[in-house]
Amino acid sequence: MNKRKMTVGGSFYPDDCNEIQKYFDKFTSSSGIKYPLKKVKSVISPHAGYVYSGFSANAAFSGIDTSTIKRVIVIGPSHRVYIKGASTALYDSYSSPCGDIAIDLKYSKKLIEKYKSLSFVPDAHQEHSTETQVPFIQHYCKNIKLVEIVYGDMDYTELIPLIKDIFTEEENLLVISTDLSHFHTLKEANILDNICLEAAKNLDVSRLETGCEACGIIGLKAVLQSAKDLGLKSELIDYRTSYDASGDDERVVGYMSAVIF
Repeated sequence: MNKRKMTVGGSFYPDDCNEIQKYFDKFTSSSGIKYPLKKVKSVISPHAGYVYSGFSANAAFSGIDTSTIKRVIVIGPSHRVYIKGASTALYDSYSSPCGDIAIDLKYSKKLIEKYKSLSFVPDAHQEHSTETQVPFIQHYCKNIKLVEIVYGDMDYTELIPLIKDIFTEEENLLVISTDLSHFHTLKEANILDNICLEAAKNLDVSRLETGCEACGIIGLKAVLQSAKDLGLKSELIDYRTSYDASGDDERVVGYMSAVIF
């Protein structure tokens, strides 16, 4: 069987399922967040090591009703490989410490056939921005199939028709992966990240263009504009920085989670 292999298990997140479960237990017990949201169309989630960003990601995934979800589409930026457009994974399954997940190969091929900006670039699928989402998806979304899309050099408007298409199917959940500002002081990070937070809250793409440094800004712009066009709403779930875990206030990375519903 042709698998999308793990590339950051053991570094960004544990390569042992029991250790991953300990993270989930810790995050959930300490969050105090209770907001069962139905009809969630998309989760915006960070993709750093779980010790830094896992709480934010978990806060979003743990709060939504996933009982009707049958397919999860994960879209994230390429950090390792230059690609023009975006790559959709054409594997049979996705490797995970908690067991392999079936990839929806039929749906993935249909997207490539429909959208010219999509292709399959195998090297692009050694990407942590998407892979770090998989244990959360596997834990909170049962009996689903997975679609992985990694984007590179493209305009955010090229993703909008795809995202609107994904939103039309009630059984789909879209995950947009992004971190926020990178390697500023804590004070500077808070200022820059607040721009991203305001934009996400208000579905305001123009606000993103005034200083938001999200590494996944292409996907973030696309999902916010799609949501606005379709009359959807957004809710910020969590914001924190690497300072909360490391105590280093000189080289800070920002993380947020949000939902579109």
